[in-house]
Amino acid sequence: MEGMLTSTRDIEKKEISYTDALLQGLAPDGGLYVPSEYPQISIEELKHLKKSSYPELAFEIKKKLVGDFISEDKLKIMLETAYSEPKFNTKNLNTVPVNKIEGNLFVQNLSLGPTAAFKDMAMQVLGQEMDHVLNQKDEKLTILGATSGDTGSSAEAAFKGLKNIKLFMLSPKIGMSDFQRAQMGNLTGENIFNISVEGRFDDCQDLVKGLKNTEEFKKLGAVNSINWGRISSQVPYYVSGYLQAVENVGDAIDFAVPSGNFGNVLAGYIAKKMGLPIRRLIIATNENNVLDKLIKTGIYELTPAEITSSPSMDISKASNYERLVFDILQRDPEKVVKYMTKFNEEGKVDFTEFGIDKSIFSEMGFSSGSSTHQNRLDTIKEVYDKCGIIIETHTADGVFVGKQFKEELPMVCMQTAMPVKFENVIEESLGFIPEREERFKGLEDIKEGSFHLINNNEEELKDYIRKTS
Repeated sequence: MEGMLTSTRDIEKKEISYTDALLQGLAPDGGLYVPSEYPQISIEELKHLKKSSYPELAFEIKKKLVGDFISEDKLKIMLETAYSEPKFNTKNLNTVPVNKIEGNLFVQNLSLGPTAAFKDMAMQVLGQEMDHVLNQKDEKLTILGATSGDTGSSAEAAFKGLKNIKLFMLSPKIGMSDFQRAQMGNLTGENIFNISVEGRFDDCQDLVKGLKNTEEFKKLGAVNSINWGRISSQVPYYVSGYLQAVENVGDAIDFAVPSGNFGNVLAGYIAKKMGLPIRRLIIATNENNVLDKLIKTGIYELTPAEITSSPSMDISKASNYERLVFDILQRDPEKVVKYMTKFNEEGKVDFTEFGIDKSIFSEMGFSSGSSTHQNRLDTIKEVYDKCGIIIETHTADGVFVGKQFKEELPMVCMQTAMPVKFENVIEESLGFIPEREERFKGLEDIKEGSFHLINNNEEELKDYIRKTS
């Protein structure tokens, strides 16, 4: 049945509805929710979507993932509202436009939303879906999230003012750009609480999981990409990117995806499982290349994250990777638990220990690469000189790595943020700072006390949530 999900760690393989999973986020057993079966989209359906607006296309894909748990009329309204012109600053309903760099190499702009990051694509829908379910149940929800950059402001912009929800967002004290921090700071207030942690993003992410595993806080909701609602709303833009880049529907295509937490590229994998003709998903990392090493060696090894100029990917534990592990291990929850337990306890796990060769990733259509700060600077300049498009640092990671695999097929590189978020690097590369849109001018002027500072300590976090809930 469409819209039914199961946990990657549930040995009993119980099913849960899409709407119930929305409010839970992380499963009670510590696993992540995935579809019990992947719904399918045919080539004929894709041809029919070729001339659809983005809200129309997103509806056709999302309804397969939501099932009957949200009515079609309500889902249409949510998507039309989420991707409306005032929110996505677009007049032609092409919410995720594909632009040519050269030849068959394209970038797909996913960052036209209210916070200038691709996270808006899913978060704007997630906020409406969760509010709708809470209204139906006459319930309220406290949400705890973690961000390395863009998730925080995207979630806060989507959930600001929702009366049924309180959102606590953790972020590392050091690492985000000034613009990212300012965006979050300016959204503080009402039902939005920003918490700055003495530590890295991985510490923030561990705090979220730690609290979810306690009896007192097990009902905390989640807006990070561990929430299946996020992934399900990212799948449609792969379909849109595909349809814009190919000449003949049915032809294969490659995508290059900047990835730290494995959420964005996982959505591409889901699209492929549903029938989208994707040949290869190319994972682009920065100096924090845990995923690159994993794809090439089959070894998942924890390495402390370092701060880079593409900070949203400064991650050493890729939360969504467990969803792929579930499929690689033939959807066997017992094996998943053993695999993830070994990683969590020893900081390293090798697929060969589970009888699986490292070639599994290439067989599934994954490739990977990494880039450096200088690679990003050079790529930003190269793209600007060739086609006049200014890309930011994460997108530059995607373009740099993607070009290493470029062949005769169309390749779409995911453009995940606007340059305004990383003006210092743009200036370092191009020698100038692009003029800001009016909505972003003066953003860095934030009020004192916008962030509550805590140590990397569960008890401090618990105390703050108790006092403000």
